[in-house]
This record gives sequence, structure tokens and C-alpha cells, in this order.
Amino acid sequence: MVKIRQSAIIDAPIEAVWDILRDFNGHDRWHPAVAASHIEGNGPSTRIGAIRNFRLEDGSMLREQLLALSDKHHSFRYCLLEAPIPLMNYVAEVHLKPVTDGNATFWQWSSSFDPPLRRRDELVRLVTQDIYQAGFAAIQQMLRRRWTNNGPSFGAVESAGHRVMPAPPVPPIPEPPILRHAIASGDMTRAVVIDQYGGPDVLQIREVVLPPLAPDEVRIRHTAIGVNYIDVYCRTGFFTLLTPPGTPGMEAAGVVEAVGRNVAGLDVGDRVAYACPPVGAYCQRRNMNADLMIRLSNDISDEIAAAGLLKGITASFLLQDIGRVEPGMTVLIHAAAGGVGQLLVQWARHLGATVIATTSNEDKARLVRTLGAHHVINYSHTNFSDAVMDLTRGRGADVVYDAVGRDTLAGSIAALAIRGHLISFGQASGPIGEWDIDKFATKSITFSRPNYGHYSDTPEKLSKHVRSFFQVLRQGTVQIAPPTRFRLDQAADAHRHIASRQSTGSTILLP
Repeated sequence: MVKIRQSAIIDAPIEAVWDILRDFNGHDRWHPAVAASHIEGNGPSTRIGAIRNFRLEDGSMLREQLLALSDKHHSFRYCLLEAPIPLMNYVAEVHLKPVTDGNATFWQWSSSFDPPLRRRDELVRLVTQDIYQAGFAAIQQMLRRRWTNNGPSFGAVESAGHRVMPAPPVPPIPEPPILRHAIASGDMTRAVVIDQYGGPDVLQIREVVLPPLAPDEVRIRHTAIGVNYIDVYCRTGFFTLLTPPGTPGMEAAGVVEAVGRNVAGLDVGDRVAYACPPVGAYCQRRNMNADLMIRLSNDISDEIAAAGLLKGITASFLLQDIGRVEPGMTVLIHAAAGGVGQLLVQWARHLGATVIATTSNEDKARLVRTLGAHHVINYSHTNFSDAVMDLTRGRGADVVYDAVGRDTLAGSIAALAIRGHLISFGQASGPIGEWDIDKFATKSITFSRPNYGHYSDTPEKLSKHVRSFFQVLRQGTVQIAPPTRFRLDQAADAHRHIASRQSTGSTILLP
């Protein structure tokens, strides 16, 4: 048995699309292959069991029967009773879902049938191209005329007992980019590709082929893509998550365009996000394992999800799994004006810790104070380790969060309390180099160098931190400022921006 599933995003509200498609006898008004149609027995076209008898433009006659119809779910199912071609046991379904991003409609058209082996490829092409894709394009064009030109209704009307067909169509309109046949093999998408490790200029935009959808995958149309320092590490080869040629990026939000046959719990049109391996987010569309998808509620925008999810998950495991921050503890947070730093400041204070933050200039210091840091140190003109010791009366910090690396590590160790915990989770200033760990014994230091993937590579690990982050986000415990935006083809500029160490907050790409 052959199973086909094609889908398209139609640039019109779901009510407008459903108003056309729900009429089981109305396909001669919009499908270019259908010349005329009538319901046998002259009954209602929406009654379950209704049989439509129609003629194609080439003169072929077919009969199809309506098996189910739901206005609630915007769907109907039908089967083929008679046809001049051997589509045995043909059963098809049309299903619409609203796409809230842009007030569009996701239309899925699927079917199964038993073709003769020697004609299998021919019949698959006929169904996918001559029936489904031609129908998608026709509805898209019809609704574009209706909604952009404010023209009259394009449906047929009854006049003196005769059907009056609509006027000839206007000249063809080029198919808009939003129309997607989402699971066809050989689809193309724009992506940022790295052919070799190096500086920002190795990030090049090009067209790449989308692989066929696997049974446990969903296809996502990205609306916003997160840019994080881990992407810089992948670009330079410091992390081996990406092997050239490849596409970087571990975080994005978007809309599900298609689902694999084994996927449960997600459907086309759902808003989702992810922040996990494998890399490859710097693109317009991609396939991902459905188990790693996070469904987005209406109170979390795509841009906030793409800007904050990876950073929020990072802050969650840094604070709760590794640092185990509790009331009464003192924490030192470097790069506190950065994306993760801002979340750590707000969240650590919420957990009851005294927060000491460092920044590189006064503008960043003012920002961090508004986020709730108890003390802010500008390390460009102050020895931060001495300042921490002064603020803690010689005790030091229980936990130090250091994403700067080479420039701050020695001072971070000096600022620790006895049995303090140094958590090194980045190296914006460069690698930390070699250290004699015997020196850590002078304070019985605990040293951690966590790998994001080890805390997010299974649905169980991921969901724990997603729930924690979304909870504090909804409570207003942590807030995410609007991100800095770049186009997808400006990925190199986005990398320069975050590597400059002059940026604050989050950065995203818009595909």
C-alpha cells in the first residue's frame, strides 16, 4: 500500500479556505482538472455518504463518496468508487489547521491506495502533482485574488436552474514562497553552511536539499533562530558538535509543517521550539526528532522562545543541578549583562541568594542593577576578587559562574569561599589554559565544566528544565528583553556581535 501526505500553507484565514473545501461537490469550481460535478440523487453535498460524480477536463469520469466531515476539526474523508485508473482502495483525507503566525492556514491532504507495481511511480506522481499540488496552487491563487483585490465571490451560482461558472481566471500569479509541499523528497531550503572551521566569514548562505521526513520526525518552518556562544564554539571547531560541511545552531522556534507517520502528540500547524542537539538550526526549514520538540503556549512568542530557551535551560541546570543554589548562599556571576548572565542574576536572587555581578562597563552595570543584583563590580577598573572578599567580609562566594574564561578564571578561584564551587561554562575571552589542580586543594575547590548536551539530550532531561524555565518566565521572576535581530544571511554579523563582548541580552536570526 502506498501512503501519501502532502501539505501547504495557504495565505488566507482558515474560515475562507474551509468555506471552499467543505463543499464536497465544489471541486469543479477551483480544481483545474475537474470540468463538472454533481451529487447523485441531488442530496446535500455535505451529507455523509454523498456520492459525487464528476468529469475531468480530459473526459474521464469518476465517482467518490464522502465518508466523514467535521466542521469542528475542519476535515473530511472520502473514498474512490470508480475511476479509469487503477487507484485501488483509494481513501483520502483533507485536514485544515490555523497558523496563528500570519493568520494563514495549514492544509494537509493525505491518502492511501494499492497501485499495480509496474504503475506505482506513475500513479504516485499523478496524485501528488496533478491532484494535490495543482489543488494547493489553485486555492492559493483564488484566495489571493479574493483577499488582495476585494473582488466578487468566485463560487458558482445557480441561475434559472443552470449552474453559471465563474469568469475565466486572471493571468497566473507566481506561486508565493509561503506555499510549501512539506514532505516531498528533494525540497530545498536556505541554510547557513560552514565548509571549514574559522572566523565569522566561513558562515555562508546557500540552498540545500531537505531530506525526506523520517517516521519519528517533524518538519519545522522556522520563524526565529537563536544565536548563542555555543554556535561560535561550533564554528571555530572548539566543540565537535559540527563537522564541516554543516549548519550550526541549536535553538529555534517555528511552525510544524509535516509530521512523520509514527509521531503522536504533535500536528501540523502547532507552534514549537527546541534547544538541543543536533546542530542545524540556521536554516529556513529542517527535520527534527519529534520527541525533542517543545510545544509553545500562546503567552510565549516565537522570538522570546528562540531568544531564551537555550539560555533558560542552561540557567536552570547551572543553578539547580550543578550549583544547587539555596537561600543564604552568595553567588558571583560574570558577564552578568549577557543572555545567560541576565537570567542567572534574576533567578539566583529569586532562589534567595545574595548576587554579586561583574560587568565590563558602567552601562552594563546599570542594566544588571535593574535586574536585581545586590552588588555590581565593574572589573575594567576594579579587582573583582578583592571586591568580593570585601563584600563578604573575607568569606568569599559559595558559587562562581564564569563564562568569560581566560581573563577571569584566576580571580574567580581567588574569590571563592572554602569548599566553594567554580562553574566554568564558557570562554568568551579565550581558553583557560592548563592549571595545576593541586592548587585547588588550598580551598577544597569543586570545579565543574558542564556540557549543555549532557543536560538536554533526552526528553526527560529536557522537559525538567523547560518546565522550570517556563514557570519562572510566566511568574515574571525572570524577564527577557527583546532580542537583537539579524537576517539569516547576516549570520556572520550576528557572530561578530556576540563575540565583541559589547552586546547585552539575546540575539536571533530571522529566516
